[in-house]
Amino acid sequence: MEVEVRALVAGLERPAEERIQGWTFWRGTLDGYPVIVSKTLKGMSSAAAATALAVERFSPAAIINQGTAGGHDPALHVYDIVIGREAVNVGAFKTGFRPRGGGSNFAEWKPMDLLYSEGSAGQDPNAWTMHRFPADALLLRAANQASTTYAKGRVVEGVIASSDTWTSELDRIERLRDEFHTSVEEMETASAAQVAGLSQIPFLGIRVVSNNITNSQAYDGQTAPACQAFVIDVVKAYLGARASR
Repeated sequence: MEVEVRALVAGLERPAEERIQGWTFWRGTLDGYPVIVSKTLKGMSSAAAATALAVERFSPAAIINQGTAGGHDPALHVYDIVIGREAVNVGAFKTGFRPRGGGSNFAEWKPMDLLYSEGSAGQDPNAWTMHRFPADALLLRAANQASTTYAKGRVVEGVIASSDTWTSELDRIERLRDEFHTSVEEMETASAAQVAGLSQIPFLGIRVVSNNITNSQAYDGQTAPACQAFVIDVVKAYLGARASR
């Protein structure tokens, strides 16, 4: 969303806007190093396409996907930041069989690893597992380093859940958290992580808790610029770490 990129663009030195099909990118520098900001648009398909376009056009050394998210963990509060130790796609499930009139039961659904094999993930029991996209170790270290200066909330490592679903069912959230250890939920990170992984580009997801239905905390739009300020610090820490290697 616009609110999720505005502060990043403002943080660039001499930003220049570039349109590629339906997506917007900004070229600029940060401490003299070339940086691209991408407005991915909402949803898994848009984020994957924007990431693939960025890989082809700009050949990035690393990718950070950032923005707002809803909390799954009751211990997380608005303005807390989750560094994505892992990202998972919680939109890839095989349902249990139920006859007409039998209703639906999410507890019966099995996750599907869509990257497991060339065959049908729905037909192969070996693929009935949650694919986990791990963060790049150097990016994760840079984010933890930057966390010491973030003053608006806590910064924790966790699991970012992504899908084209806005979950408001507390029982469903509880199952996702208990079984897959999800911390927050949003609609982009796992798809961007998948493209980055296939492109062999270091990746990290960072999400700020903008609301948390599990502890009745309402949405706060000012969390978005807070996250972007933190991400700028992460990028600077990462550039410093790369320079010293």
